[in-house]
Amino acid sequence: MSIAPAKILASLSINGSVVECAFNPNKTLLEVLREDVGLTGTKHGCEMGHCGACTVIVDDLPVLSCLTLAVESIGHEIRTIEGVARDGVLHPVQRALAESGGAQCGYCTPGIIMSAVALLEQNPAPTREDVAQGLSGNLCRCTGYTKIIEAVENASAELRSAR
Repeated sequence: MSIAPAKILASLSINGSVVECAFNPNKTLLEVLREDVGLTGTKHGCEMGHCGACTVIVDDLPVLSCLTLAVESIGHEIRTIEGVARDGVLHPVQRALAESGGAQCGYCTPGIIMSAVALLEQNPAPTREDVAQGLSGNLCRCTGYTKIIEAVENASAELRSAR
């Protein structure tokens, strides 16, 4: 007979709001976001850190939420795909992906968006190689990445012109 670990009560800062939740300390951030907080935009993929579908931003850095224990995120700012658009307005990366046809089945898209947003926040004027490197941890089975990379380049130009 195994005994389940006691749940911990924690405050997580998610998308600019403090969320109180109780979860087992052995749960990943991915599991807590989806199962305990109800934010299902972050996707289960390989659950081994290879595909990037579960990418979120923690303290301005892209993080694979399937490899991160939720307890490690206490005291840090977590951003998920649900927090990217502001006041009903898509982020330029989201808009560019939709306009370019860079999202096909869409399963990998939230992780790609999160990686691209983090990249553009750290490097507002990335080269094509920078974009490819910034997205290298995100796998997509539907595209050849060309439209995805072009969308990130277009979003970068839009963000720079808005400054």
